[in-house]
Amino acid sequence: MGGVSTADRTERVPKQDRSRATRQRLLEAAVACLAEHGWAGSTVSVVAERAGVSRGAAQHHFPTREDLFTAAVEYVAEERSTALRALFPEGTAAGDRRAVVAALVDLYTGPLFRAALHLWVAASDEEQLRPRVTELESRVGRETHRIAVDLLGADETRPGVRETVQGLLDMARGLGLANLLTDDTARRERVVSQWAALLEEALR
Repeated sequence: MGGVSTADRTERVPKQDRSRATRQRLLEAAVACLAEHGWAGSTVSVVAERAGVSRGAAQHHFPTREDLFTAAVEYVAEERSTALRALFPEGTAAGDRRAVVAALVDLYTGPLFRAALHLWVAASDEEQLRPRVTELESRVGRETHRIAVDLLGADETRPGVRETVQGLLDMARGLGLANLLTDDTARRERVVSQWAALLEEALR
């Protein structure tokens, strides 16, 4: 009495699955639109069309444009963090530090960084967006720093080590910016090799 029938439960689970799938499509479409068209060209309608859902369905999941795009960049940032950890499931040895540096730099040269950059630029002009993006960037930055420390085997109790890791991430962000206008692969590879050598010395 008052319970949920098996038929009701069977109906509900696929509905929940469909809802999750719709949300994921919207997030992925939002990041792609932001990377390709920037903030001005990325409306909820454009994202909904790209995701293959109605505008109403999009607004059901994300009531405002700001909700949609901050959630989208956060979602992909989490996916990239998971992928970064998955590259080194057993952890890393000191000899793998060049691979870690290269993987961290890759975080800042793909569609996520391009999308995030458009979001940052928009936030500098949009008062409603700025606090959300500032808080998001702070959380993503902390998580990326933690991953870098773990993968590099860095001991932050030693003077200067924390700043060295942060410098690596700042450098990676700069390489990502340089890659926005031209293919910077060749120079980036040389810089990655030099930074890996510097890290070996600093973290020894």
